[in-house]
Amino acid sequence: MTEEQLMNQEGNIRISDDVVSTIAGLAALETPGIAAMSGGLSEGWAKRLSGKNVQRGVSVEVGQLETAIDLRIVVLYGMPIHEVCRQLQLTVREAVQNMTGLTVVEVNIKVEGVAFKDEELDEIQRVVR
Repeated sequence: MTEEQLMNQEGNIRISDDVVSTIAGLAALETPGIAAMSGGLSEGWAKRLSGKNVQRGVSVEVGQLETAIDLRIVVLYGMPIHEVCRQLQLTVREAVQNMTGLTVVEVNIKVEGVAFKDEELDEIQRVVR
């Protein structure tokens, strides 16, 4: 586990990558239009092999005073993807900066899928039959 260190007059403050990942992931799931986080195949294998709880769909790089965040998401069908992604960037940046004091230099997003609400999926299946 890599840890970020902030120096102040009283000593060092260390914030782990896992903490930043958790904050970013929770903020992402609270963003309207986000159906889920998308965990790749490599994360699934890492979780199985290491037994470590890998934050699904979130990767972070933490430096001395800054962090960069990569998110892999699934968007709800019918939502304007570009608007959802812009709001997601703002929400995640604000949450991480407010809770950790780190400067978020970038929030990169990869949309890996589109999800239907249960009612819409039922309607589509009914029409297809």
